[in-house]
Amino acid sequence: MAVLISIFLMVLVKFNLTYLLIGHNVWPEGPETLNSLSLNYVIDMMIGELYVITFVTAIKITLDYLQEHRRVAELEKANLETELMFLKAQISPHFFFNTLNNIHSLALEKSKKTSKVILKLSELMRYLLYETRQRRQTLEKEILCVQNYLDLERIRHSKSLEVEVSITGDIQGKKIAPIILLSLVENAFKHGVNKNIGNIKILISFKIEEDFLYFSVLNPMPSIINQNLSNNYSGGIGLKNVRKRLSLGYSENDYNLEFDEVDNIFIAKLKIRVA
Repeated sequence: MAVLISIFLMVLVKFNLTYLLIGHNVWPEGPETLNSLSLNYVIDMMIGELYVITFVTAIKITLDYLQEHRRVAELEKANLETELMFLKAQISPHFFFNTLNNIHSLALEKSKKTSKVILKLSELMRYLLYETRQRRQTLEKEILCVQNYLDLERIRHSKSLEVEVSITGDIQGKKIAPIILLSLVENAFKHGVNKNIGNIKILISFKIEEDFLYFSVLNPMPSIINQNLSNNYSGGIGLKNVRKRLSLGYSENDYNLEFDEVDNIFIAKLKIRVA
């Protein structure tokens, strides 16, 4: 009601200003010459003013919506990037400390492996620090990162560790969210190697079919493990982080992560879109 009253007052002001300042024919575009205020003039002018106000209001609401949507999107992006950085930072620091201790031992022995180990460690650290900031990374670099990690673990565990890696399909031009594969591999070493005694075998498979990567890691279950830990083995912090990163970076139809235990072998299987 207040809006209609305001529009009516605007029409009165417009009529009087036109009559006094421009000419006595206040409605030259109308169907007839008009020298005084009439109902047709008021209705026509009010409809016109209402149309203008509605149009301007719609533009303002649209601009406000777009601005708010952009603000929310930027906030969500900032939160996403912060959370992803936090999840990336949880790659076990114990691995780096143990590797540095191995380098120290090799240096004392004046081993020829020392420079090679330092190079691989630096490549891995450079990748984790600088090349994981993008939302997607090439699958080639991710596999190279995993291979550098495996090479360092082989040096750490010497002859007690056997790792078999198979890569099938075309990896060229494929992309994936960084660190996810490495997190699954690190989990296998954390539980399947570090908590077992004797010779250990790890099986890792990369299989590309069309737009998807079928990735699997097989490792023995810890030799000393209580029932509570066994029930929650697939729900550890590292694997929860993987699930979180997948949910943040992919739609539900773009990935599938499964865990299984067969004959005391823990199996992690990931199907993920890499197109």
